[in-house]
This record gives sequence, structure tokens and C-alpha cells, in this order.
Amino acid sequence: MIDGQYNIFDMLYPKKKITKPIRLIEMFAGYGSQALALKYLGVPFEHWKICEWAIKSIQAYKDIHFTNEYHPYGFMEETKDNLANYLYKLGISSNYNEPMTLEQIKRLKHEDLCTICENIYITNNLVNIQQVKGEDLEIVDTDKYEYIMTYSFPCQDLSLAGKGKGMSDTSTRSGMLWEVERILTECHELGNMPQILLMENVPQVHSEDNLQDFNKWKDRLEELGYKNYFQDLIATDYGIPQTRNRCFMISLLGDYSYTFPKPIPLKLKLKDMLEDNVDEKYYLSDKQLEQISHWNSYQNPLDNVMGKESISPTITTRIAESQDGGINASMKVYSDTLQNTTNLRIKNATSKGYLEATDGDGVDISSRMEHHRGTVQKDKIQTIDTMGGENNGVVVKPKVLGGIGEKKSNGGTQWYQQDRIYDDKVSISITTDFNPYYKTDLRIRKLTPRECGRLMGVKDEDIDKITLSDSAKYHIFGDSLITTIMMALFSQMLDINWVDKFNSKEWWHSE
Repeated sequence: MIDGQYNIFDMLYPKKKITKPIRLIEMFAGYGSQALALKYLGVPFEHWKICEWAIKSIQAYKDIHFTNEYHPYGFMEETKDNLANYLYKLGISSNYNEPMTLEQIKRLKHEDLCTICENIYITNNLVNIQQVKGEDLEIVDTDKYEYIMTYSFPCQDLSLAGKGKGMSDTSTRSGMLWEVERILTECHELGNMPQILLMENVPQVHSEDNLQDFNKWKDRLEELGYKNYFQDLIATDYGIPQTRNRCFMISLLGDYSYTFPKPIPLKLKLKDMLEDNVDEKYYLSDKQLEQISHWNSYQNPLDNVMGKESISPTITTRIAESQDGGINASMKVYSDTLQNTTNLRIKNATSKGYLEATDGDGVDISSRMEHHRGTVQKDKIQTIDTMGGENNGVVVKPKVLGGIGEKKSNGGTQWYQQDRIYDDKVSISITTDFNPYYKTDLRIRKLTPRECGRLMGVKDEDIDKITLSDSAKYHIFGDSLITTIMMALFSQMLDINWVDKFNSKEWWHSE
């Protein structure tokens, strides 16, 4: 089968239908978007096993799927050294890239070590895939249960943003795929295998550079008895206004066929996903503007103004200290004329020299934009990565509160202009000789963690369960799967209309 297209042999096999109780095995589990998909579909299942070594993702998985579950398993009675040695042998990670050293683990508080152990125990976590054996999956009674194993192995060495190391062997993070092969081979030798496999990764998994390894992987699965079906799916085709494109492969044990779900019209806009009230910390600050005005890197953004009609100096939407002490400019932004302030102009190598962004448009605010041109997604957001809101911005309008004139409050000044009220913290401030108090109509801010969660298809009720910092939430959402796509994929084997379950107007606050 080639990229989701059927051949004549596929038509000879009956479609796979799940008729038995599901036991879910999530390798590289993250916070469990696969489990959320089954939950949102209303399908009963068992959290059979997960494999996740990152302590923050383990915490999020426990928070979401095992809410309020706490039992004194005796970890508090163990010494700190015993707990540290236990976790060191399991191979936990704090940075998603490598296991923690024993010294690093011992620096954690005794209470934190107990919490990590609790979370691992509660979630049936096998932790480090390099140490997992086929027998650890405990696949039994396959005549009574449908075992679904998902594996969203690391994409860093495959993605365009990575270093192109590929997935040839286990020395690379993306090479963890071959640990999955080892585990399945061991299951095969034991005589019990998962009946359904679901792979997710970046489309580069089957690019020219990686095609040989991808074909090798498919061939090995066929040797083990699986039929493979793969296709690239984009989130905008499955209800979510995010341009996230990923490759999915369904592998079925036995002679079965699979049909990928059809796209649905995109009804939601990015603006529909945004929170009503957002803290000022997510907006570009006056301090950042001051830093930009003294920028000492290769280009002074304040010297670049888009023609006579422009009234705004060039600004960036995200800045960061560079190693040489300079400032990295991420995007050049221009306001429109005084008469028309309904859009911002993002510098871009088009015939006009810019792209226009307006209220509800997504913009790239990453530091990499110092070397690229601005990106604007109309009513959508570009792919959310592990930096989350640090790389994903949105154009928004200040709230309309009414009134005209000047008002002093709490030691600050608020200017009323054209029936709008603007706080003195408004970041994009424009002054002219004839109107010293003019303020632009639009602002750019980062996405909030909750908005990132929504844009991964997670309901508010589950987002709000996660007891992690903002930066950790950004990471786990950017490192996950679109839940609505998973719902659509599963529904093809469950005779469930996933669209009926995904009510776009009620989704985030339902139940």
C-alpha cells in the first residue's frame, strides 16, 4: 500500500472491526492522547500498560487519567537512597532526551521521589522502552481482548527542524523505533501479540532520506503477520484549526483491511479556541520593546519601516538573549495606516513585501524567524511544537470598553480612543504629532497553555487537571497527538460516528 491508496489485494480483505474489550498499550505515552480519544468516543477500555520515561509526562498522564487516585503504597517508608536507586534502574528522564543520573535523582526531595514512584505504579508504567521485554506487556487471552498498541516514537531526528540523523539505529532518538521491533519480536516468540498497532510520526518518516528504513519497518511488520496502511493526515481536516501534518500507520494482525477516515469541513477558527481573559504576561511587554530599540545585532529593526503610510516602527513579537549578548528578532511587524488599523503587516518575501494579519490569525513568533520571513495562518495556527506559546502567537484585539479621553488609575494612565480603552501596558504604542495618544488596534500575544491544549483536541476539564508549570504544559502538548484525529482513526474500527461525538460548539466545556 502506498500512502493511503488501496491496491487490489486490500479489497480482498474484510474490514477490521473491534468487537472485544480493549486493552490499551501506549508506548511513548506522553499524557495519553490515545486514551483520551477512546474516552471521548465513549468506548470502555483498560489502561493496560504505558511506557513513558519523562517524569513530567508521567505526572500529566496520572493527573488526567487517574484523577484523585492516591494510595499509600509504602514508598514514604522507603529511604531516599532506596527510592533513588529504584528510579535510576527504571531509567526515568527529566529532559526527554536522556535518563537521569543517580546523582541527579538523589538531588530530588524525598517527597518528590515518592510522588514519581506513585505515578509510575498507578499508571502501569514500564518507563524506559530500552528495558521493556515482550513478556512485560502481559498480552494474554487474545481471544477475549483486543490489544491496541500505539507507538509515537521520537521525531527529532526525522523532522525538518532536526539534524537529519534518521532512524537507522537505536543510537538516535528516532531509532527507538527498533526497540518496538525487538519487543514485538519477543511477543511473537511468546505467541501473543497486539492485534492492532498504531504509529504516529512526522511525514518525513517516509521521505526520500528515510524511505529505506520505513520500508524495512513495514517489511518486518509483515513478517510478523501484520497488514500495514499508512497516510498523512492534517489537523485542519479533522476539526482543529492547526496546520499539524502527521503520518499515521495502522497495522492489523491477520488478513484485514483498513480505510482511513474522510476529512470533514473545518468549522472552528483559531479565534473560537482562544480564552476570553488572558493575563498580561502573555503579551509583548514594554520592556521587550525597549530592548528592541537598543538592539545591537546585525540589523536594527527600528530602521525598517514599510513605506510612508506605515506608522509603526518595526518590532518583534518575541525576543531572547543571544549568546553574544545581543537580541534575536523573531518577526518584523508593521501596523496599518491611521485610517485603517484592522491588520498588521508581517514582513515576508512576497510581491508586496509583507503578509497581512488580523484579529484571530496565527503568527510564528519563534526565534528562528530571525533568519526566515514572517508566517501568517489565516484563522489557524501553525504546528504547535514543544515550545508552545513561545513559538506560537495570535493577533488579538483589545477589549472594547467604551469612552473617550484620559483616565488616571492606580498610578497609571488609560487612554480612551475611538470608543476603546487601552491600558498603559499596551505593548504596541504609536504616537504622531497630531495624535500623541494613538494606540494600534491589534496586539500579538503567545498562546496560553490551555489554548495549546485545546488546539491538540483536549477538553478543558482534562487540561485543568494537569498539575505542571506553563512551560511543562507547552512541552507535553507540543509533543503529543491531535485527539480528534485519533478519534477518527479508532472510529473506523468501532462503527462510531466520531463527528457526532465531536461537537465543535460544545466540545471544550461539555460534560
